[in-house]
Amino acid sequence: MQMTNGLDPAAAPDITVDVRNTFGLDAAMTVPAFSKSNEYVPDLDTAYVFDRETTLAILAGIAHNRRVLIQGYHGTGKSTHIEQVAARLNWPCVRVNLDSHISRIDLVGRDAIVVKNGQQITEFKEGILPWAIQHPVCLVFDEYDAGRPDVMFVIQRVLEVQGKLTLLDQNKVIRPHSSFRLFATTNTVGLGDTTGLYHGTQQINQGQMDRWNIVVTLNYLAHDTEVDIVLAKSPTYQTAEGRKTVSAMVRVADMTRNAFMNGDISTVMSPRTVITWAENATIFGDIGFGFRVTFLNKCDELERPAVAEFYQRAFGEELPESAAKVLVA
Repeated sequence: MQMTNGLDPAAAPDITVDVRNTFGLDAAMTVPAFSKSNEYVPDLDTAYVFDRETTLAILAGIAHNRRVLIQGYHGTGKSTHIEQVAARLNWPCVRVNLDSHISRIDLVGRDAIVVKNGQQITEFKEGILPWAIQHPVCLVFDEYDAGRPDVMFVIQRVLEVQGKLTLLDQNKVIRPHSSFRLFATTNTVGLGDTTGLYHGTQQINQGQMDRWNIVVTLNYLAHDTEVDIVLAKSPTYQTAEGRKTVSAMVRVADMTRNAFMNGDISTVMSPRTVITWAENATIFGDIGFGFRVTFLNKCDELERPAVAEFYQRAFGEELPESAAKVLVA
């Protein structure tokens, strides 16, 4: 993974931002920031709603150079939280998904054949990790608990605040930039998947987990907060009737989460799913059909009657999958 070098390695935060004014959090805290944006700064979402604990953890990571790990269910906005904090600080941010195809070579770099002055020569091309360490950037590892062991041990070297990266191929030691920050998001907390939801994840070396200075959990939001988020993302529902509809959608999501925690169903609705449902319902002009194509059809066939019952409770309407409509021979 080769990055274009569009960042000035000499750049440093040149302003401070008040947390209370910028993020709407009741906290007497200021954070360093950049006065100018660049191509690596995430796009600003003005309607974004911040979770207090998660946001404070991210801000502490940026202000005090702490390594921050965010754990939680899928779709709760773990990576987006980091991006939206970075967007308001004009702090460059790069996300890397640690799926099984990311290798040590992708992370560190490799020798590549290039043409210079009409001749082919072998030249070392840095991977994302050496590049990021030498620049003022927030590096975010998504799906951290899905990383391959050889990749995880490379990351372990730089987890310490003064963690230098040794490039064995180059006989070179890289010191981290003073404005380099490291974050990760994970569905599990490094102890493996106990729910059966997240196949492909694995236990994380506890010596590595110990190097994360701050670990924060971000799970599903309060009902009214989630309604506000869906409304912000779906302007067509911003009426009294529309809010009532979205509130019922979130109520269905709440019921799936409770059923999942009780072991009654194996599929759960995330806030992302509710937003997609609202968008699909607008496209099809049918809330029930939107629900079926967005979530219900992803469920196990044996669980669909129970999930359809959640919809019936919230909307007072039977779906084709409802147990009440099943014909008995």
